[in-house]
Amino acid sequence: MKPIARQSVLTTISSYLGVLIGYFNVLWLLPYALDPEQIGLFRTIQDLALLLVPFAQLGLGNGITRFYPQVKEKQFSFFSLSLLLSLLGFLLVSILFFVFREYLVSAFAQNSPEVIDFFGVVLLITLFSVINTILDSFCRSFLKVAIPTFFREVLLRLLVSILVLLYFLKWIVFIQLMWGLSLVYLLALLGMIIYMKKIGIFKIELNFKSFPEFFLRDFIKYSLITLLGTTGSLLIMKIDSLMVSSMVGLDANAIYSIAFAIAIVIEMPRRAVSQVVMPVIAEHFARNQPEKINVLYKQVAVHQLLICLLLFLGIWSNVDNLYHFVPNNAVYEAGKWVVLWIGLGKVIDILFSVNGEIIVYSKYYIFNITATLIMSITVILLNLLLIPLYGIEGAAIASLLAMGLYNIIKYIYVKLRLDLDPFSWDVAKIILLGIAVYVIQYVVLLKMESGLTDLIIRSILISAIYLAGIYFLKIAEKSQKELIQKVKGLRP
Repeated sequence: MKPIARQSVLTTISSYLGVLIGYFNVLWLLPYALDPEQIGLFRTIQDLALLLVPFAQLGLGNGITRFYPQVKEKQFSFFSLSLLLSLLGFLLVSILFFVFREYLVSAFAQNSPEVIDFFGVVLLITLFSVINTILDSFCRSFLKVAIPTFFREVLLRLLVSILVLLYFLKWIVFIQLMWGLSLVYLLALLGMIIYMKKIGIFKIELNFKSFPEFFLRDFIKYSLITLLGTTGSLLIMKIDSLMVSSMVGLDANAIYSIAFAIAIVIEMPRRAVSQVVMPVIAEHFARNQPEKINVLYKQVAVHQLLICLLLFLGIWSNVDNLYHFVPNNAVYEAGKWVVLWIGLGKVIDILFSVNGEIIVYSKYYIFNITATLIMSITVILLNLLLIPLYGIEGAAIASLLAMGLYNIIKYIYVKLRLDLDPFSWDVAKIILLGIAVYVIQYVVLLKMESGLTDLIIRSILISAIYLAGIYFLKIAEKSQKELIQKVKGLRP
């Protein structure tokens, strides 16, 4: 776990620096500089583009990680092949986008007609993001995830901040702001290219004849199949926002997006761990080491849940404090309960550890088609049912239910097929500890008024009780002992 932990820490630092910038953008800058309808449009365009990315990418990201060990000697030919295939995928998606343009127009015409004017921005963001995901996957094969995470989580958000500030200062108009979004993604892509060239892993070679027999067929087949699996979580993350814009309006999506942005912080450690764990799981499968995968499965479940549940407790317990600082909070605090439902959905996803990654890199990866098909139908039907009844809260509940079903299906499959299980007594202890911490802070600080003082006192109390509980309940006891030994070693 040491190399994984080291890379995860570096990646998590970038992720949370990005979170700070993202919180500034979403909770203060955007509500201060833009109207709710403009925020809704700003987010809808990005969500629509990012929803297209995995389809345009053809699932090549997972294919690169799985097949890289087979072609290390021809790595730059493999890299070039992946880039060309992703550009072909983008071309196919662009053609389909124009073929079905009228259906998209009709979906947004009634409640969000402004979206139609910026379909060009959608395609540009999709193109730059597709190429970036290929570069990111190639870096991940070298276990170089910290700098790509910096570009994705920090640089992108900084550039968005600058873009919105330019609009706020009236140096650009709103149309230029929207088209500037595509420039932001282009600059992040250029940063990745410069970084990869600097460390010597960006080189174009077009010698595709030297690959092993049937390699190209197997690589494309695997990528296309896992494409369906990797779109599952993204559908849950993006389809609700788009359906809120389509069925309710851009102002409702602004409220939903801000609430979603508050809750999404919970899963940041999971993203960091997942990026580093994926090539390790692929390597263990290649060497036929299921016992090591099972150990990793359990370790990741415990350590992810430890961090992410603390974040959930901190965010939900302080939700009124967080909205207290949002400009025009009387408008946006209507999304308060969205934070709860989305947050619980993320906790469920974290609870089931890396089940999706295990399926993707096992010989049963084709099961992703079934799981994602069930999930996709479920999330769309639930949104169609619940949004008219409960508005933006209905979309959040739909995401929670779909995420729960999706993970239960994957857990059962991994358990039956591979006899792997992420759960241990430590997981049960963490859940019970989380419930106890929430009840205690709620009762003790019941009469506190929302604001900075409440935020600080409540956060300190939650952290203190939670950390004490981890120690006395001996959760992740081995990791605690290793940490204590390191601390002792630093003493003079």
